[in-house]
Amino acid sequence: MQYFFSTRNNVYWGAIIPVLFVTWLTWRLFTTHIESILAYVLILLVGLAFLTGQWYSGRESLHKQRKKELNKMKTHDIQ
Repeated sequence: MQYFFSTRNNVYWGAIIPVLFVTWLTWRLFTTHIESILAYVLILLVGLAFLTGQWYSGRESLHKQRKKELNKMKTHDIQ
């Protein structure tokens, strides 16, 4: 899902899942499902690192797709 949202035209679509993840994890901390602050921080950092990696990959894919489409348009204009 994160990769899909990251490939949309608006960059902010890619922030939906990280915001939901942080909200869910914080809720679990306050409802004592996560007992240690250290565990909370580690899970948060690993989760956000993974989601950021997916976001970056999706944005890179979108840029490549746009560049490829632009090159196709330029090729058709030349001939």
